[in-house]
Amino acid sequence: MNYKIEGAMRRNRKSFIICLILWLFLVIVFVAPFSYTTFQANANGSFSLEIFMDRIVSNMTNPFGTFAGIFTNGVTHNFISFLLGFTIFYVVIYFIGFAKSVPKNEFSDIEHGSSDWSQRGEQYQVLNRNKGIILAEDNYLPIDKRGNVNVLVVGRIRFW
Repeated sequence: MNYKIEGAMRRNRKSFIICLILWLFLVIVFVAPFSYTTFQANANGSFSLEIFMDRIVSNMTNPFGTFAGIFTNGVTHNFISFLLGFTIFYVVIYFIGFAKSVPKNEFSDIEHGSSDWSQRGEQYQVLNRNKGIILAEDNYLPIDKRGNVNVLVVGRIRFW
């Protein structure tokens, strides 16, 4: 089970940073203006769609003014509630993608035909790292070896 979590973390290291940057961008450009504009549209006690549509674009194009308006007009409770809802939705979507990227088995992403089957140079008891018949990168079957030097090639040759 541990290999699944480690494999998913290894695959998603870059995407985690990208998702954090995207979350910050979306908070600044969409969540803050949306929460501030809903506060402005509710100023009379009932929601006015005309005021909302008028001010949403100007609040999106001026994010620093929007943040200043949020903190000076006392709209922080509205902003925090929108931020919390958006963050929960965003984290759920991220973890669905994280769960889908979990490797199916322990040998996912291991190159077939490589020397990953051996540990700490034990393949060189049988193979040579300098000369002979090429088996993989830095792995050669020595020609001058005594005993069985038969080679089984598994796969197909693509010549088209």
